[in-house]
Amino acid sequence: MIEQIRPLELSTWLSRHRGAVSPVVLDVREPAEWRTASVQPGDFTLLNMSMGTVPARLRELDPETPIACLCHHGGRSMQVAQFLVNQGFAQVANIAGGIDAWAVELDGSIPRY
Repeated sequence: MIEQIRPLELSTWLSRHRGAVSPVVLDVREPAEWRTASVQPGDFTLLNMSMGTVPARLRELDPETPIACLCHHGGRSMQVAQFLVNQGFAQVANIAGGIDAWAVELDGSIPRY
């Protein structure tokens, strides 16, 4: 089962999964959405890779790196998280509520759309 974490729980998840490499927040929204609202990397590496490009770009991701998937509300990111698990990625989480919840729970300066 894929771990569901709220944006407020992300820092705890990142701490639990920090090792030799920085965990990744994989934003799977579309480029227009990134331009509308984006998170800023902090204790993680931010990688923008729209959902439709993930299979073709899979080699850009390290199966040993912890990855938390992010989208608008959590649906697309959950699909990508499941895809990653099916491809052998072991440390995968879905950010439940997506960037919309991130704006509400962590950073009110992020526009909601």
